[in-house]
Amino acid sequence: MLPTLARAATRRPLTVMLLWGLFLLLGFGLGTGVFGKLSDDVPEIPGTESQVAAEYLDGLDPSGESITAVVEAAAVSGPEVRAQVRGAVADLREIAGVAAVPDPYATRGLVAEDGRALIVPVTFEGGLDDDAEEAAVDAAAGRLHGIDASGVHVSGGPLLGEQLGERAQEDVKNAELISLPVVLMLLLVIFGGLRAAGLPLVVAVAGIAGAFLGLFAFSQFTDISVYAIQVTTMLGLGLAVDYALLMLVRFREERRDTTDVVEAVHRTVAAAGRTVLFSGLTVAVSLAGLLVFPSTFLRSMGLAVAAVVVVDMLAALTLLPALLARFGGKIAPAKVRPKGEEGRLFARLARFAARRRVAVLAVAVPALLVLALPVAGLRINIGDAQQLPKSTEARQLYDAVDAHFPPGTGVSPVTVVLRPGTDAATADRIRALTPGTGSRDLPGGTTVLELPPAGTVDGSAATELVERVRDIRGDAPVQVTGTAAQLVDFRQMLADRAPWAALTVLAGIFVLLFAFTGSVLLPLRTIATTLLSLGAALGAVVWVFQDGHLAGLIGAEGLGALSLTAPPLIIAIAFGLAMDYELFILARMREARERTGDDREAVVTGLRRSGRVVSCAALLLAVVFGAFMTGGFSPILQIGLGLTLAVLIDATVVRMLLVPATMALLGGRAWWAPKPLRRAHERFGVREEVAAAPAAPQPAHH
Repeated sequence: MLPTLARAATRRPLTVMLLWGLFLLLGFGLGTGVFGKLSDDVPEIPGTESQVAAEYLDGLDPSGESITAVVEAAAVSGPEVRAQVRGAVADLREIAGVAAVPDPYATRGLVAEDGRALIVPVTFEGGLDDDAEEAAVDAAAGRLHGIDASGVHVSGGPLLGEQLGERAQEDVKNAELISLPVVLMLLLVIFGGLRAAGLPLVVAVAGIAGAFLGLFAFSQFTDISVYAIQVTTMLGLGLAVDYALLMLVRFREERRDTTDVVEAVHRTVAAAGRTVLFSGLTVAVSLAGLLVFPSTFLRSMGLAVAAVVVVDMLAALTLLPALLARFGGKIAPAKVRPKGEEGRLFARLARFAARRRVAVLAVAVPALLVLALPVAGLRINIGDAQQLPKSTEARQLYDAVDAHFPPGTGVSPVTVVLRPGTDAATADRIRALTPGTGSRDLPGGTTVLELPPAGTVDGSAATELVERVRDIRGDAPVQVTGTAAQLVDFRQMLADRAPWAALTVLAGIFVLLFAFTGSVLLPLRTIATTLLSLGAALGAVVWVFQDGHLAGLIGAEGLGALSLTAPPLIIAIAFGLAMDYELFILARMREARERTGDDREAVVTGLRRSGRVVSCAALLLAVVFGAFMTGGFSPILQIGLGLTLAVLIDATVVRMLLVPATMALLGGRAWWAPKPLRRAHERFGVREEVAAAPAAPQPAHH
């Protein structure tokens, strides 16, 4: 397959570039439509009790969306502000599609005790079509913003998704403006020429277009989280640069051996292209673990990110060879260094780790385990507007309510659905769980209880209340829904499905690594060392964002828990990225071993030839992830920090020290496999092609 791709790309480079140009237009044209289709509601899981109950209620009593405004003034009950607010309330009630707007001055709890703020909730009719709802929401938000007061903040419902989508679009643009120039400067340092440095950015732009187009396609079938934009875009950009870097470094090496540009491209694809192919497959397999979870959010994220990885891989294997065939003659070959000079630092590291293998393992492994200790106390929650940047209107509304109103104001209740057949004693015991329980009857004999929890909407008090209701009900036809119930169900889903997800990923990675190396011990060693770096990175994220240590240094704050989106995404993506670097190194080690037959020297040569690429790739990825962390969304900060640390720890401590130490410890046994598996690998496995001997100079193709 790879030789076919290489021949197609080099025979018709202009055609390949034109096709990719059309893809870019499609991605940046049609694909950017995803920004108008983003959702902030990610904890829904089809088939869970909370979701079934919510759908049952919606069928009995369809409720419309709602938005909320907070008006701040020196004295909100003063005549001028009162006239402004009551005029707005009267106008809002006349808007088509608005179902109810209470008078805040006549409704208990809507005017703050300090007299400096009030709340105006607006509820819309149920069953509105999308256009009618959008028109009603926009008209209501516009009228609320027209209130003349020192501060007016409007958000919630469909407005929240719209505001977050606009902010996500702005953050992606800013991250690209920051990261692309920095990445270009680093590539200039690495390659020493603008032409070679610019090619990875062309592939990266294709990755970004693929991210937009993939998300837009999935948005036609399912909700796309606002956080999916940043995650897929930063991965599309980062992995594209990684793959292009690997291919270009190999191309410049091959150019030392032949002046025929097309031949150099073919050799590059035959060798480094196989590594890119398997790297993309390992990342995709790591993300396949997300498909085991029934969560719509996790599944859509897994599919979307996997689609982006495939686009990056295809761009590296088709677009980049076409560009090299057309312009590669003007890219200088890698410098010929005296024997022993190339990668001298990495060779020294490899020899040191191999000689002191027991000491390296005795220091590095416990250190990584200590960093991973906070993972034992990891907690997740759905979160509230406190996770948003302070510049967003939703966060400003949250802060205004927090500043002027008692704790618990605006907190969604735990909703209990008492279906027909629920006995009175069970209903009474549930009502007695909290003071101030509300009750309403629906058609068909269904009763809905609303239990106000203490603390936050998804805090420990709220989730414990859900569990107490579920304990009390026994066999009665009682169901619990609401935000806290969604969180309880999400946590249970993770606990139930995580072992199966891990098994799926580990089995897939084992098979791919065996196909790549022909060894059964190397996949086990790779998985063990990768879990160490992953645990250390996740532990640091818990220490910063959950416990609050040093969070202020990156513009964050301790929230007492991580976003429920962060841990599964960090684990899936970081595991795949770590496999990238492992394959970069193993490819060179295997190549050297096949050429020399010396196991120990193959480890040194493998690190000597790949260490610079791995280090540069990790640095470039860290720059990309760091740029996306400037946006301020707490879940993105958590994911960005987790991936940055995982990449840096993996590319330094693990790949530069633990890999040569464990390879030296295993010796020739590292490449062992039982005879039946070895025969299967010799027949069906994949191996790096060893570069041919230097060819006689030939006329260059331009």
